[in-house]
Amino acid sequence: MTQAPNPERRRFFRQLLGADNTQPHRAPWHRVPEVGAGDGDVLWSGWAGDGEVFVTGDEGMILRYRGGADESDPQWQHMEVPGKLPLHGIWGPSADNLIAVGWMGSVLHFDGDSWRQVRGGQVDDKGRFAACAENTPLFAIDGNAQGQAWAVGDDGMILHYDGRDWHVEPAPTRINLRAVACAPDGTVYAAGGEGTVLQRQLDGNWLKLDCPLGSGFQAILLLEDQILLAGGRYFVDPGGFRGELVRYQDGLFQALKFDQPMPRLRSLKAYKDGVLIVGDQGHLYYLKDFKLDRLESNMPHDLMDIITLPTGEALAVGDFGTIMTAAADFTAALAPPPGVAPRSAWTTMASPTDRQLWGVHAAADGTCYACGEAGTVLVLEGDSWRALPPPSELSVHCLWDTGNGLFAAGQLGRIFRFDGQDWQLHHDMHLDLTILSMWGSGPDDLYAVGDEGLILHFDGLGWKRMASGTQSALYSLWGWGKDRMLAVGDFGLVLRYNGKNWAEFNVGTENFLYSVWGPSLEDIYTVGLSGSLAHFDGQRWQLQPTRLRDDLLAVTGTNADNAYAVGTRGRVLRLQGGLWIAEPSGCDVGLRAVCASPGGAIYAVGDRGTILRREQA
Repeated sequence: MTQAPNPERRRFFRQLLGADNTQPHRAPWHRVPEVGAGDGDVLWSGWAGDGEVFVTGDEGMILRYRGGADESDPQWQHMEVPGKLPLHGIWGPSADNLIAVGWMGSVLHFDGDSWRQVRGGQVDDKGRFAACAENTPLFAIDGNAQGQAWAVGDDGMILHYDGRDWHVEPAPTRINLRAVACAPDGTVYAAGGEGTVLQRQLDGNWLKLDCPLGSGFQAILLLEDQILLAGGRYFVDPGGFRGELVRYQDGLFQALKFDQPMPRLRSLKAYKDGVLIVGDQGHLYYLKDFKLDRLESNMPHDLMDIITLPTGEALAVGDFGTIMTAAADFTAALAPPPGVAPRSAWTTMASPTDRQLWGVHAAADGTCYACGEAGTVLVLEGDSWRALPPPSELSVHCLWDTGNGLFAAGQLGRIFRFDGQDWQLHHDMHLDLTILSMWGSGPDDLYAVGDEGLILHFDGLGWKRMASGTQSALYSLWGWGKDRMLAVGDFGLVLRYNGKNWAEFNVGTENFLYSVWGPSLEDIYTVGLSGSLAHFDGQRWQLQPTRLRDDLLAVTGTNADNAYAVGTRGRVLRLQGGLWIAEPSGCDVGLRAVCASPGGAIYAVGDRGTILRREQA
């Protein structure tokens, strides 16, 4: 009589054999409990991040795991999805900005609240799926740090998402494509049947690489100096599909040979200093230094994809509602325990005021100032903020140190100058207009913008109003020299100055823009209402989806690797590897302004006198 497997007995024998479960090729895999998928459900792919997991499957299934969900609710929940078409792939920069693709060309988008169909699934007059290119089935999706994505499918279909819209890109093949991967340098690779491997050049053209092997590729993994492809094909002698691993390096394809035969391989991902591979019949492998170890899965079902987790652990998903992991505690492997707030890199500084702070400025010599309601002006001395005498009882919205005095401006179009001891009224427009931002290149070159298209210029002798060509409010000003400046304002307005006049510079949004900054003329960011964020690369503006409900009120930095945006409800975004990532600020009040000091520290100010500091990452 066969004895039923006993987990404790297996553990005992592993200990006798000296097994180390902490090693990737030793730890046994087990099913994640309480998934809630049925035995007939096929799970195709998944995504993990921000403490959540999303898994896609047949019949339009999307399962969502929320580590911070209330204990009374099931942690794996079925999401409401338009349609019942199988969903084969999922990708996105954050949990509130995801894209899923699948059968009949379905492209679904999740904005943090709900899924909506944006492409595919077209029906004819009789209610049947139409025979059109848009309905070409899609099987994989991947994206880059700039928010662009590519999806691939049958008949050589390649779709490109540019951050706003989807476009078909011409492919040099009609072979079915099953895998796609984006490289950090902007190159994109796709792979599919009959040894097909494609490469997208930086100019947007796709080329077919010369692969002499006939493998049906299902997955692709980009490593530092090589590419691994996984799949399989039918062999007559063994009488079935056999898995194959292929390496592409230095322009050559090489089939990797191992002693043990493998079934068709479905996915491979970087995992614990090696590569995790899954395939049919519950097969899991760990590849490192060209040594292939079979992992213990204790299940016979086909595994379709791998989802890597923030801690370095992973999930494998597949047939019969299978979700597996080698992590002893799945929740701990996904994110910190529920209720534990992530540690903030920002610290709250003692503030000498509870007034709302509108602006913060770092002078060239490193001195930092803040300003706000009722004439509030603060200066940072060491690690302490001290209140300066108020210029007047009017609110101060902006400051600028020219090196020949500190200028403050705000309500009623008045500009004051501080000589280190006293404030003097420097300019009075005698108009009920508020000056909102200043920028200058030196003591004799200072600009100010504000309500009703106001633009002022100080040439060292006096202030003069400039023609802006608009009556819209201008909220922010940033420049790179006397003849290179931008101002942003209402309804997506951007004005560009060339040293002689101001002209409109279309961004492509109707949302109010509250701030603009960039380390160079080829790398500019502007932020605004409802999480609006756009980037200029020297050629054109491109909107970058953030899917935030919060307004972004200010953006600043010292370079592309040290940039931050802040907004309402304590919202902070950090630019990391070309992608804006949310990070905890430790507060929930509105942050109105942010600046980067020459030493690298970042300061953000806002409501109720709030002042935050962050050291350069």
